[in-house]
Amino acid sequence: MRIAVKFSYKTLQDLRDDAKALQLTLPIQEDTAPLAAPLTVNRGRVENRLGIHPMEGCDGESDGSPGPLTHRRYQRFAAGGAGLLWFEAVAVHPRGMSNKRQLRITPENVDAFKVLVEAMHDTARQAWGGQPYNVFQLTHSGRYGLQRNIAVHIPELDAKVGLEPDYPVISDDELAALVDHYVQAAMLAKAAGFDAVDIKGCHRYLLSELLGAHTRPGRYGGSYENRTRMFREIAEAITAAVDVDLAIRFNSYDALPLPYGWGCDEHGEADLSEPKRFVHDMEQLGVGLFNVSASSPYTAPHISRPYDQPGRFGYPPPEPQLKGVDRLLNLGRELKQELPNSVVMGTGYSWLRHMAGEVAAATVAQGWIDIVGFGRGAFAYPDFANDILRGPGMQRSKACITCTKCAELKASKALSGCVVRDSEVYLEPYRQLDQKA
Repeated sequence: MRIAVKFSYKTLQDLRDDAKALQLTLPIQEDTAPLAAPLTVNRGRVENRLGIHPMEGCDGESDGSPGPLTHRRYQRFAAGGAGLLWFEAVAVHPRGMSNKRQLRITPENVDAFKVLVEAMHDTARQAWGGQPYNVFQLTHSGRYGLQRNIAVHIPELDAKVGLEPDYPVISDDELAALVDHYVQAAMLAKAAGFDAVDIKGCHRYLLSELLGAHTRPGRYGGSYENRTRMFREIAEAITAAVDVDLAIRFNSYDALPLPYGWGCDEHGEADLSEPKRFVHDMEQLGVGLFNVSASSPYTAPHISRPYDQPGRFGYPPPEPQLKGVDRLLNLGRELKQELPNSVVMGTGYSWLRHMAGEVAAATVAQGWIDIVGFGRGAFAYPDFANDILRGPGMQRSKACITCTKCAELKASKALSGCVVRDSEVYLEPYRQLDQKA
């Protein structure tokens, strides 16, 4: 078995052969027509089955409004032809910001977001005659924020950020008070023209950490009902206050052993019994769009985003990258089976480079997933959807090479984008990381 080799497939048959050798279920088909089919999401419409995942650019203004590079990124995404655009994480509270340039929506800057949405719509109509369904991601960064608000002590993760065992945990009252901030942000997102709001529950940020807070006492920890309480309270409060579609990007599993992980067994392997219960509960509360992720880029990045090069913050992948891709695709498939009446967006395609379209088409055609999402791949290749849907197909010279440099930039709280394919903007900020090292 080959372990952690760079992407070297010259033909789709090479990809098929490797999947067979690794005993993977990876579906592949050359006809990408299924990706052009529209579908209904909540009360909206998605023009095709290709989407862009939320990827932070760390390029907002000091007041949280979109900056020039924010506009540039989203104009490029809008022109690129994807039917769904999942806007990056926007902090609902100053204490929940991951960096000083993270976006944050407020009554004072909502018009700046509205200008951006209108510009995205105009750009898309002119570029490909459609309009993306826009999802606004509401977040609190928790332990990975500037203020280090933790929901529960986890020795392994505490050690990574230098937290002592007596470091204060965010209180039940503080958590309950955040609900109003989520509601206000949802109201402002609706006013700015977004189609849906996402109650972000992935990658061990605050709400995601609550899902795994087995050892936390009080109203938000311990039992399944308590660990999911915050999601229910936010969903119910938003529904009561705002006429907007609900979405959620969530971890299928954390890859942390019990009693610290969500969707995991005592070894940290996936046990989806609680996540399956969770998606049904959220669907009953009005969530109609689910974006399936896994693990965390801070703890097990080879699971959340298979890569070739680990960069300065990672480690060499401990498994064949194609195995990681297959795992993510099958996690999406298994949760889609639980949600036949809702729309599910899948993760794990960027490592496949220019062959991602053929795998994406097969997963949609076979009912594994409804919408295929690209994160790092969209940073590198914002017009991937146009090339898949309108020809000539994805180009190797434009595709993400999973070098992890965009993640290094974000982890350093610097401007984040593709250093390789968009070097005019992002190469110099990356060079500055070397100078600071």
